[in-house]
Amino acid sequence: VTRQRRKLKPPLLVARLSPKNLIEAVKLLFGGFVYVLRIVGNLSCDVCLALSKEDVFGKSMHSDLNLYPTWLNFIGKTLERGIWPFGALWASKDVRLEELRWLDPMEVFFSYLFSWKRRRSTAKTRAAPEPVGAWPVIGHLHMLLPPQPPHITLGSLADKYGGTFTIRLGLRRALVVTTWEAAKECFTTNDKVFATRPSSVGTKIMGYNYAMFGLGPYGPYWREVRKIAIIELLSNHRLELLKHVRISEVNTSLKELYQLWTTSDKNEKGSVLVDIQRWFGDLTLNMIIRMVAGKRYFGASAELDENEARGLQQAIKDLFYLLGIFVVSDAIPFLGWLDFQGHEKAMKRTAIEIDTILGRWLEEHKRNKLDVRTNGDGDFMDVMLSILEDKKLFGCDPDIVNKATCLTMIAAGTDTTMVTLTWAMSLLVNNPHILRKAQDEIDICIGKDKYVEESDIQKLVYLKAIVKETLRLYPAVPLSVPHEAMEDCTVSGYHVPAGTRLIANLYKIQRDPRIWSNPDEFKPERFLTTHANVDVRGKHFEFIPFGSGRRSCPGTSFALQTVHLSLARLLQGFEFQTPHDAPVDMTESPGMTNLKTTPLQVFLNPRLPSHLY
Repeated sequence: VTRQRRKLKPPLLVARLSPKNLIEAVKLLFGGFVYVLRIVGNLSCDVCLALSKEDVFGKSMHSDLNLYPTWLNFIGKTLERGIWPFGALWASKDVRLEELRWLDPMEVFFSYLFSWKRRRSTAKTRAAPEPVGAWPVIGHLHMLLPPQPPHITLGSLADKYGGTFTIRLGLRRALVVTTWEAAKECFTTNDKVFATRPSSVGTKIMGYNYAMFGLGPYGPYWREVRKIAIIELLSNHRLELLKHVRISEVNTSLKELYQLWTTSDKNEKGSVLVDIQRWFGDLTLNMIIRMVAGKRYFGASAELDENEARGLQQAIKDLFYLLGIFVVSDAIPFLGWLDFQGHEKAMKRTAIEIDTILGRWLEEHKRNKLDVRTNGDGDFMDVMLSILEDKKLFGCDPDIVNKATCLTMIAAGTDTTMVTLTWAMSLLVNNPHILRKAQDEIDICIGKDKYVEESDIQKLVYLKAIVKETLRLYPAVPLSVPHEAMEDCTVSGYHVPAGTRLIANLYKIQRDPRIWSNPDEFKPERFLTTHANVDVRGKHFEFIPFGSGRRSCPGTSFALQTVHLSLARLLQGFEFQTPHDAPVDMTESPGMTNLKTTPLQVFLNPRLPSHLY
């Protein structure tokens, strides 16, 4: 019927009208055509209407009628497919009949209704603001390059563009959230939407093709492996059974530190210079490897070659660095074959180094296999062997799953814990009055005639406040681990399309001046007064150093137990002083974990009777 009417009385498409004018025009619709009495000026309205040939031809001779016809790239069959002329560009010129396209008024009317509905929907899905300065192809990548760490750069952009904004990482978009309100919306309302991790070259090459559950995609494999890791290594029950490992390693490491003092050359004050950051790294690596693989790498009672130990330590450091930098092939996949940065080559080298060591451990465990299900002994690798015996987990090779899961435990349990201990000690030696107050608390609550036990930590409220304040100022992973939206959602009123990466800037969130007075100052007392009830486990979104939601860190309890005991014993056992009484350099380095750029070297003196070491 429409086609026949068009043949008999073909209307002309001449302009778009506002909704108000449309209502008046529709009153004349029953005549088969829409007659508009007058159109003046440049119309950039919302719907196409029609005039008769005679009306257009007659009025086009008048000076007060300037029509702006659109160049529409469709006729006939295109219209029959239901494609309507929304958002067409206007050309400022006089009407020429041969340039006009034909539309029936009824088609135009319903097209307007559809267009109006779509515009209302679009208004509710506005995009987050995007900083200026993006370059073609690479987007904002150039702004995130060293030497300034990305979390500092993104924090500065938040001051200018607001707490929620979008950046372009090559061809991919990322939503950056820097307020606790936006973080809460992401990890509660949209927790499942953001439950997966983005794919990356680093995770594929160094993470056993996404088999590392901490960096892998959301799904049944992730749920199953995470459950195994929590039950068999990270649950409160399992951590209590493994308490002897933590205590033994702390005791042994402190004894070796004391022996270093007794055998080394001392300065005029009787102090010995020690790289305490390296000591923290050795302590945490020994602790987690004993729990995972039953081995001890460093110290007088080390069971393995120290060169291999240093190689693994450096490989883990490289792993976090390479996972935290922006690789061209992640942002611009079609340029991945170039690898002009050399990052993929470094990733492959790191992956081989780690896999060689883990493969050697696994073969040794297979030869000395223990039935941990009957005698309850064995380390985490033994447990994984028993669980995965002669079966694949969702099609994955059992050996790959075992090595990938053990690597997740080792990497997450060493580097991040060492980082937190290093920043805590750096802050303390830069603030001697706080260091003295922490030692006084230990002396009063525990005394100097016995060393601190794990059961004593609950009494040391100021020490725990120091750890919280350290995690607030220097979260181990300042940009959290990236998430990715699995479907469209809304954050802070902005539309977030599926596939958008989520970057939660914990560094900026935890220094929000709306929440924290003097946010850049080291003030542990705030966690005893104004923020006494704030916890680290992801329920208070102004303070989420271990993340929040279903992808939060499952090793929070282990990390806190290790940091509290190690720091308490170290402060109880030694006095500290910086070289030349100079302040410690607090410069941060790029990478996934927030390492100090320079080593932490301090002079130390024993402060307990020798028999306690």
